[in-house]
Amino acid sequence: MINPSDRVNAFKEFEYEGWQKSVEKYHSSFGNLTKQTIGTLLDAVDAGAGKKLLDIASGPGYVAAAAFQRGCSVTGVDFAEAMVAKAKELHPQIEFQQGDAESLAFPDSQFAAAVMNFGILHLAQPEKALSEAFRVISSGGKYAFAVWEKAEHCAAFQIMLSAIETYGDTQVALPEGPPFFRFSDRDRCIDALQTVGFKNVSVQTVPMLWELADGNELFDAFYQGSARTGGLLRVQDTKSLENIRAAVNQTTLNYITNHKLLLPMAALVASGEKP
Repeated sequence: MINPSDRVNAFKEFEYEGWQKSVEKYHSSFGNLTKQTIGTLLDAVDAGAGKKLLDIASGPGYVAAAAFQRGCSVTGVDFAEAMVAKAKELHPQIEFQQGDAESLAFPDSQFAAAVMNFGILHLAQPEKALSEAFRVISSGGKYAFAVWEKAEHCAAFQIMLSAIETYGDTQVALPEGPPFFRFSDRDRCIDALQTVGFKNVSVQTVPMLWELADGNELFDAFYQGSARTGGLLRVQDTKSLENIRAAVNQTTLNYITNHKLLLPMAALVASGEKP
């Protein structure tokens, strides 16, 4: 029997190592996709001139940069040094620091707003991160996070996960984390936010479209540019990887328009206000 704290630490280390090595590919592939939720995310917390905002699990700093453009006073936090370095490279005018979303190094009520763009999917203890966000924003402040919709509403995940399930080994020994699509349910998002104390909770759907060159680019985006799915791919044997790639290339032919791969995706943006 694995000790719960050991399980948590193993998953955190798995995620950390995954993001340390995935920065550049994430930036060149997933960046144009995950940026599509930023407007909704920032609108949900009334991000505007003079507002002190914390971007948690900031990654390459896309949300922080957009908030800065709106006139916010922004701090970005990410647990991977490589992501912090990339954010500083891309946005030298913004403060970024290494930090743990589940244990933020800020006093209570320091920010007027906080956001997390897809970061909650990669945490060992997401409820702790929600509590920490609640703690560091002031009364009347707002918090919002973005997550993927269920796989059936996200063609890229549906294609990749189906190929892995059919041609890969899904029983490989990887550190166990919370279910990836755990928050892809409106009621679960609402319940999670209300449980830590947020009120006026709401959830919005954000339709998205991911443009890629072809199936190979989609495969490489996951293989080299993601932690959880990429981690699963990186422990497959060579023959399985070849079969998975071939299946991805075959399925994505159905989504080619004008020589471009266009994948319909969707996200949920959940938000709440601190009383």
